[in-house]
Amino acid sequence: MNTWRLARLVATKDLRVELRSRVVINQVVPFAALVMVLFAFALDNDAALTRTAPGLVWLGTIFSLLVLVQRAFAIETADGALDALRVAGVSTPGLFLGKSIALAVELLVLEVLLVVLAIVLYGVEVEGVGVVLLVTTLIPATTGLAFVGTLYGGLAAGARGRETLLPLLLFPVVAPVLIGATRATEAAFGIGGAAIEEGWPWVGMLVLFAALFGAGGTLAFGPLIEE
Repeated sequence: MNTWRLARLVATKDLRVELRSRVVINQVVPFAALVMVLFAFALDNDAALTRTAPGLVWLGTIFSLLVLVQRAFAIETADGALDALRVAGVSTPGLFLGKSIALAVELLVLEVLLVVLAIVLYGVEVEGVGVVLLVTTLIPATTGLAFVGTLYGGLAAGARGRETLLPLLLFPVVAPVLIGATRATEAAFGIGGAAIEEGWPWVGMLVLFAALFGAGGTLAFGPLIEE
């Protein structure tokens, strides 16, 4: 079967499972919203909240990524579905790309909601060219996070103590996305006097990150899950 056709089938399957279980809507979205609200209580300063809003949006996204990745691979490993796919000779690049696409869609929905919460709770503003920069930032950042989450989720899926192992593997690797996406979002929001032009180099870094992990994950996912 063609790799991209397989990826589309896997992504459709994962998204259909999510639509039926509604874990993102019923659990992950409330979790992310609660994180944003707790930050608001902890800082308790309008100026500080506005200044740190971009970082808080991406911290909420990364914390939620952990929940989404664990959920995605718990479904595959609980009844041996991942092993069955491997035994059946399913293309691992297609499997990796399909799960990454599904994860990226879920993350993108979550990020849009977090940005709306930042506007409502933290008083940030985005308009004009800032909207273009923000949308352009979301795409490579989300793609990079999805690739990393799928790669390390597959690596930790069969390990003992995967619930604690996954954060240790995932958080250091996604640090460049956290930094780059936060800086680009600051420029989109115009926080701290940041100009729109200052955000585009960070977007370039996010694109490079996503490309590297997309290519590396496609090649390495098969050997990793076989181990």
